[in-house]
Amino acid sequence: MKKALVFPGQGSQEVGMGKSIAERYSQAQDVFQEVDEALSEKLSDLIWHGDLETLTHTKNVQPAIMATSIAILRALESEGLNLSNMSYFAGHSLGEYTALCAAGTISLSETARLLRARGESMQDAIKIGEGSMAAILGLTIDEVEEIVAQSAETQVCQIANDNDPKQVVVSGHATAVSRACQCASERGARKAVMLQVSAPFHCSLMQPAGEVMKHKLEPVELKPPQCPIIANVNARPICEVAAIKESLVQQCTERVRWRETIEYMASDEVTKCLEIGPKNVLNGLFRRTTKKITCISVANSTQLLNAIDFISD
Repeated sequence: MKKALVFPGQGSQEVGMGKSIAERYSQAQDVFQEVDEALSEKLSDLIWHGDLETLTHTKNVQPAIMATSIAILRALESEGLNLSNMSYFAGHSLGEYTALCAAGTISLSETARLLRARGESMQDAIKIGEGSMAAILGLTIDEVEEIVAQSAETQVCQIANDNDPKQVVVSGHATAVSRACQCASERGARKAVMLQVSAPFHCSLMQPAGEVMKHKLEPVELKPPQCPIIANVNARPICEVAAIKESLVQQCTERVRWRETIEYMASDEVTKCLEIGPKNVLNGLFRRTTKKITCISVANSTQLLNAIDFISD
């Protein structure tokens, strides 16, 4: 029986996330303190007591979700979770950085700084309002491929997230994404809705962010992961340090192949998975993609011991 750990991305945030864990486990409290020190600010105050709008700013939410996920992971380890028993780690978008931190490839402090830079560079890559993203529900990936090709015209319109068999997110210039929503509705999509995001992530408009991350990653010393990481860009395990850096740069402009990631795990006989981080977004994507893997979420202290029992069986 193979097992995996997965870590959520942007959109899972909520004020107060990780607080109950930090109050109960000193190991979790230490994570938030180290991230605060790495960023030279009290990000933990914003996470636990701030307003959602400020928390959702890309530069804040990326290190915040990572810190929360790693804090929960440390609490799980203190209760007996053995990471060496896992076959794979994976993370959705920024969650891939969390996975690499969990696997010992990037230190916690360095991960926080990289995600702060990633968030800032993504926000700065294009003027606010020029880009957008939209979720298209009820159509296959092949149908959405046709829609974005038709909708781009002279602009950028690409698939950003292939989340599950009937949930695809598109990204690009705002008018092109709007055209894609209209086209999707005409082709029978159950829902096609523009998302409230600050930038068009995972498309070619993020090329400036990719250049920034290449520069930021170049001097960082990475260690080989203790567990194979399934990369967003190709939905396959990566272990070589050079390949990991290249993957993280490509990730800025390439789609998140999450459906394929789940299918890869299922094909390699993974049967149990823990989603470690706020909310339970990834849990739903697993349920809608495969019946071969049971995924449960660990977002707070009340779920933690049940998760240990589940993953240890």
